Amino acid sequence: MSVSPSTGKSWLRTYIVAYIVFLYLPIAVIPIFSFNNSIQAAFPLSGFTTAWYQSLLDNENLHRALETSLIVGFSAAFLATAIGVTVGYMEVAAGDRISRTISALARLPILIPGVIVGIALLILVNLAGLGPSRIAIVLGHTLVALPTAVVIMRSRFLALPKSFSEVAMDLGANEWTTFRRIILPLAAPAIASSFMLSFLTSFDEFIVAFFLSGTEPTLPLFVWGQLRFPKALPSVMALGSVILLVSIVIATAAELIRRRGAPDDDLAVTAKGSLPIS
Repeated sequence: MSVSPSTGKSWLRTYIVAYIVFLYLPIAVIPIFSFNNSIQAAFPLSGFTTAWYQSLLDNENLHRALETSLIVGFSAAFLATAIGVTVGYMEVAAGDRISRTISALARLPILIPGVIVGIALLILVNLAGLGPSRIAIVLGHTLVALPTAVVIMRSRFLALPKSFSEVAMDLGANEWTTFRRIILPLAAPAIASSFMLSFLTSFDEFIVAFFLSGTEPTLPLFVWGQLRFPKALPSVMALGSVILLVSIVIATAAELIRRRGAPDDDLAVTAKGSLPIS
């Protein structure tokens, strides 16, 4: 029995709606209960309050965990983006087997279970004498965020027409000048997007931080620790709502920046007529 196109589209819409509801309804419940005037996460709501958000401002342990996450996140994002730019450009510019292998290895951690990565890194930092510490978390999160950075930068460099480099070479620029004066400025939106998404990956990461944290837990570890106390659940949901909002804003901004400044062949003509090479 054949199915008409309209029936197939109807089933597809139903499936998509059901999938979205299944995926996002539990997330949407968290902000709702964060305003509930009760420690019980249950319907019907007992009242409206912002006290749980106010309690976040008075929690010193939360502030220290947030500080650690911000320091680790910015450090890991900077390192991952810098390496991502290097690896991505090396693969696109060189295109040989070695560069492709290095790029593939840099993207490999995304396929490895987080528990395995955490255990391996814990053994490594212990052998290096660092032990569980903030530096160890930075190194671990750099590894976790690296695949994101490499994928973004590799895609950006592949999208840049080779005529840009050829124009620069015609004007007498060497390879480093071409990269610094032409490639990097054109890749700036992707670099910013890579940094933001790498920061978000580090900020939300739990498993690797669980193995590598010492006496300075990150924010996800702080949240996990608070879940043992039923009375802290409303504050945890308030904190989760804030993290969710910030994550959506950062991810949206990163995507908008990534799409900004798409390469245009006309830019090569403009560059050839106006770009000073030194």
